[in-house]
Amino acid sequence: MMARSTKARGFTLIELLLAISILAMMAVLGWRGLDSIVRSRSALTADMDQTRGLQLAFAQMQSDCANLANSTLLRNRAYLQAEDNRITLVRMVMTDNQPTRLQVVSYRVNADGVLTRRESNATRELAQLDNLWQASLSDADTTGTVALQDRVQGMNMRVWVPGPPGFTQNAANAGGWRQAAGFSTIGPTNQVTGLEVSLSLQGQAVPMVKAFLMGAL
Repeated sequence: MMARSTKARGFTLIELLLAISILAMMAVLGWRGLDSIVRSRSALTADMDQTRGLQLAFAQMQSDCANLANSTLLRNRAYLQAEDNRITLVRMVMTDNQPTRLQVVSYRVNADGVLTRRESNATRELAQLDNLWQASLSDADTTGTVALQDRVQGMNMRVWVPGPPGFTQNAANAGGWRQAAGFSTIGPTNQVTGLEVSLSLQGQAVPMVKAFLMGAL
């Protein structure tokens, strides 16, 4: 009895097209998943960089506020002034084997949405400090600025003004938080013990808020 011969059977054209279609769909789904992961990672990295920048900016503000000079040391000169998107203050500079000196520091959100910090040269002369203060307020200070945070839409401040001794919270002259726009510490009734800074960032609905104690009071 003769053995029956068998013929090798290959894929039909329809089967090949179906396999190619399935592979193409898997490739598209895989690419979309990979693209989503890359986009999520980029957004997360940007948020982490932004958070890191804010932490550094707030840490620098805290250091400046902790070393804030007071009106007694400055002989009733202003040591803090707030404007829209800007705050200027006088801090003490204390280094090893050096006498205590005074320095004008300015934080500002520029037209490009960048929060910058500028510090003047340190001095022990109040007359020179007056010149440095005016130069900072008029943007005539030639010292370099340091960029702390970009994509900033605005900076708002509030100051904590304590009430007189023995005041009650319901009294007309009670202390508390006040909007800092246009506020200056010139005068005995405008002493502050706290500063609250609110930074509004692009793409974030809720601003970042930080309060600082004025440690040199």
